[in-house]
Amino acid sequence: MNRSSVLARIIRPILLLLLLSACSSGGHAQRNEAAQEAAQEAPEVGSEPIGGLPDFRPLVRKYGDAVVNVEVMQRRQQAAGAPPIDPNDPLFDFFRRFGIPPPQFGPPGGQPPMRGAASGFIVSSDGYILTNAHVVAEADQVNVRLTDRREYSAKVVGVDPRTDVAVLKIDAQDLPVVKIGDPEQLEPGQWVLAIGSPFGLENSATAGIVSATARAVGGEMYVPFIQTDVAVNPGNSGGPLFNLRGEVVGINSMIFSRTGGYMGLSFAIPIDVAIDVRDQLIKTGRVVRGRIGVAVQDVNAQLAESFGLDRPGGALVSSVEEGAPAAKAGLRPGDVILAVNDSVIERYTELSSVIARASPGEELELGVWRDGKERTVKVQVEEMREPAARVAAAGQPSEPGGRLGLAVRPLSPAEKQQLDTEGSLVVERSGGPAAESGVLPGDVILGVNGRPIKSVQQLQKAVEDGPESVALLIERGGAQLFVPVQTRNGREADSG
Repeated sequence: MNRSSVLARIIRPILLLLLLSACSSGGHAQRNEAAQEAAQEAPEVGSEPIGGLPDFRPLVRKYGDAVVNVEVMQRRQQAAGAPPIDPNDPLFDFFRRFGIPPPQFGPPGGQPPMRGAASGFIVSSDGYILTNAHVVAEADQVNVRLTDRREYSAKVVGVDPRTDVAVLKIDAQDLPVVKIGDPEQLEPGQWVLAIGSPFGLENSATAGIVSATARAVGGEMYVPFIQTDVAVNPGNSGGPLFNLRGEVVGINSMIFSRTGGYMGLSFAIPIDVAIDVRDQLIKTGRVVRGRIGVAVQDVNAQLAESFGLDRPGGALVSSVEEGAPAAKAGLRPGDVILAVNDSVIERYTELSSVIARASPGEELELGVWRDGKERTVKVQVEEMREPAARVAAAGQPSEPGGRLGLAVRPLSPAEKQQLDTEGSLVVERSGGPAAESGVLPGDVILGVNGRPIKSVQQLQKAVEDGPESVALLIERGGAQLFVPVQTRNGREADSG
């Protein structure tokens, strides 16, 4: 490579930087006038999009100052004599990717504090801030920086791991605040905007649409997540999600990613869930949730057919805890809860969220589908407590058969006592339709299509007299669930 080409490679990026600087500094007066004209022409928050696309400038201008940068510090102690962390360790890349400075590698016996950055937003002018629980849960020190570069030491008022919501408080007055919206009005396809600090880049705005609502993510049943395609990255955690009216409808909480970066799937906590948590944490320092003592699951097409529903919907009760409010109210496995206080339940996550937010002692009116018709059941809510875990054992296999492809046998009294079950039949071997549907050896069969089963003869008759798709209520590992099974006769009819 000759000297001129080398100089060209060096000079070209320098010229580019100079041109950018010139564009940033030249024509100052003209640019100010243009900016003022644009501000006068820009629509107010909540106006119709320009040329078919939304203009987010008024929103960012009006509420951007209420979004803050949250910096956390956690003191970590390395065990005496332990080797220092190698910079080639995979954790090094983890820290880098998530915007956390990697630990400074030094002598054994101690490590510098871990530091991280995330987002939050001000919900009251006297300094209350919402962010994610996972941001501050293990922090020894939390600092908040405003857009005008003022910094405050923040007190953690409380955290709620179940919803991933945390409340901070800074000692300040007359702060800019966000406007709270109604996430129940969100529909897939609506434009939304996130403001936060991805990778430490403060007050960054990214836009997209609502992809879905009431999403269950990672088995979480207490938060009906808002799914969007807004570009959310590490550092956006705890930041607000706005609708076009400039109202906060959610808190950005997590992403689905195989790389650690944005892949088009972002999830936000609905703001009404967060506000309920905020109010409780400020008032009492803890969150009280309701429960009625049922385990529920979604209703798919096969289960809907099995229970005589015209379409999938509602929350299917798979088990009822003995002595719990649901048992006292007469709920039983096989009931499909379609509504709570006239609010329609489409998915089981919606029921879990509604019940959890009810106050202990409150009476709820449930719309329940049972035996082919709808009825009303009133249940009194009690305070939630953690359930106990149980473990079940598996039986010995034998040859499967019948319409389901199951080989079953009665449980002995000793086995029933050991398993702590009310069931009477155990699956010895599973094949054919049952195996394809997920029925396993060792599962205890409790019922078919909502009716209890106590003998092999009852099971055979229920399957023979039932529809082409039957719902088996099984007990596995101490938990109960319905498994829809398409019988062999049903499959032959479908194929013919």
